Amino acid sequence: MWRYLSSISLVVGLGIILFPHHSTNENKPGPEVYSAKYETDQKLSLLQQDVALTDDLCRTQCSIDYVKMISQIESGESAAKVLGDMKTHHEKMDILIWSKNSQPIDQGVKAGEIPAAYKDQASTYLQEAKAAAEAGKHYQSPKFGAAQHVYFVQGTPSTDRNSSLIGVIHQDILHQVTDHQMKNLRLEPYPSEHRWKVESVDTDTLKDKVVDHPEDNQGTSHYHQNEVVVKFKQDPTEAQLAQIKSEIKATTMQKLGYTYVFRTESMEAKALMAYFKKWDVAYVEPHFLYLTNDYYDDQDTDSDTSDSSDYMDSTSSSNQATSIAPNFKPNDNLYGRYQWNLPLIETEKGWQLNRGNKDVIVGVVDTGVDLKHPDLQGQLLPGYNVISGDDKPQDDVGHGTHVAGVIAALVNNNLGVAGMTWYNKVLPVKVLDQTGAGSTYSVAQGIIWATDHGAKVINLSLGNYADSGFLHDAIKYAYDKDVALIAASGNDNTDRPGYPAAYPEVFAVAASDSKNNKAPFSNYGDYIDVTAPGVSIASTYPNNQYAALSGTSMASPHVTALAALIRSTNPTLKNKDVYQIMRDTAQDIGEKGHDKYFGYGLIDVVKAVQKAEEKTSVGFNWPHRWFRQMSLVSNKYASVALGK
Repeated sequence: MWRYLSSISLVVGLGIILFPHHSTNENKPGPEVYSAKYETDQKLSLLQQDVALTDDLCRTQCSIDYVKMISQIESGESAAKVLGDMKTHHEKMDILIWSKNSQPIDQGVKAGEIPAAYKDQASTYLQEAKAAAEAGKHYQSPKFGAAQHVYFVQGTPSTDRNSSLIGVIHQDILHQVTDHQMKNLRLEPYPSEHRWKVESVDTDTLKDKVVDHPEDNQGTSHYHQNEVVVKFKQDPTEAQLAQIKSEIKATTMQKLGYTYVFRTESMEAKALMAYFKKWDVAYVEPHFLYLTNDYYDDQDTDSDTSDSSDYMDSTSSSNQATSIAPNFKPNDNLYGRYQWNLPLIETEKGWQLNRGNKDVIVGVVDTGVDLKHPDLQGQLLPGYNVISGDDKPQDDVGHGTHVAGVIAALVNNNLGVAGMTWYNKVLPVKVLDQTGAGSTYSVAQGIIWATDHGAKVINLSLGNYADSGFLHDAIKYAYDKDVALIAASGNDNTDRPGYPAAYPEVFAVAASDSKNNKAPFSNYGDYIDVTAPGVSIASTYPNNQYAALSGTSMASPHVTALAALIRSTNPTLKNKDVYQIMRDTAQDIGEKGHDKYFGYGLIDVVKAVQKAEEKTSVGFNWPHRWFRQMSLVSNKYASVALGK
């Protein structure tokens, strides 16, 4: 992975800054956007930008935490208790020291220890921090350390200038974001061959393909070597299933609806697909793998998500009980500086009209969610972990937590970031494992579970280039139950349709930057419905942290949140009506009308919510996309063997 990071220095000169300028061709991507070198360089530059912004988010939040601790100590609370509580709730605080002026550091009130490997370097910066704080100056050191062991030292003077708070902050989040974005933006060949016993194939020919370079991911699908998905035209009898299991020497068999997943160590997928030709099947296909498409408070942060549904703030019971000022700006302490995305799509003005409804549940089918993040407390319903089979969908990647924060991070709570909805509850469903990948079975099961447990909108920031009949059945199940399904288009800068985004029942989202330019990684094509911000998006991250990530994974939850606001405004609307409202009200930012880069344009919260107030669930014409997309949907694998 790190061989790609060595290339970052080569692309600094591209001139990409935090929020890129308008292109000179009026937002119309030029041919150079689609060269492999340009794409890779742009992605590496965005990765560097995301890491730098995450570093800044971390430092800003730590400064706020220090001020809070100083205020508590100065108001009479025990310094030992204040420091201990902060360290307990914020694992990134490796050591905190409350020191009186002219008092040696080692005599101050201390919580934690300096990491042994970096003790000498940390001690030097701690002395600098104490000297600066005693002089009345705020201090932050440069980063030191390497890989996941990166730190910085911070010092803050007390308000009476008689004491100071200094400490060492662990920034392993920078390594996590780097690793995350290498995969999310497809900068490393992923998944690597032989992980999960996975093989890669060209989506068109189904011939085996080795993925050695980032650009090889375009048009590549990944599947389990020794598994196959089968849907029979008529459910087999117990005797027939026993015969099948015996003949293929099946080690496991899973069933979801009318679809089976067979696993055997004695046959590979090619042979398994050939075997099932003799049975009366609707389709047989590889078991594909789906990947992510991303490129301190008075509340009890120790509370489990099972308690979250009991939390109600002063306005949530009626959802819109209090009005907000016409020029309202949320007081979330990272909002004004980092969240360019919400004002761009008129979210603040949209809050004047509707801020959501707790009865419109949003399913986040992803890597799970950090159940104890203080900026998500009260926003999470008890969910499900498909991977482990239990009810604790704890995020071990970060992707799902980031997605959930874009949708529903607490607003106006003097903490972190603001989500787009104030009152819509998130139903977290973990279908991707610690590598950020999940099987067709787990994704399909997650969609069905979320649907059966009340989700009216589902976010799918994941994808593959394989048109899986198994996954499509799950999508159709949810759609037929009136769920609005929103999906990220993918991060390979290709016009190849990715799934589930390209299914006609799904609303497909591309990504743009702060100047309404196409994000350099964003997939495109006729199936794109709308565009949303997807470059360096600040949101929640596990362990009480915040991170900036880029990807269509980050664009999709903006649209999901808008769909939830629309359904909160007018619950009578059907899912297809919600889709059409978002198309009709989008800001046209590309070629006039629908185009392959931006779809119908950038979402507009105010116009969409206003239109939802006006509409009923009748009078919409199902768009031509349905008929156009039907040509993409087929059970083409039913009679095709791998390698032909």
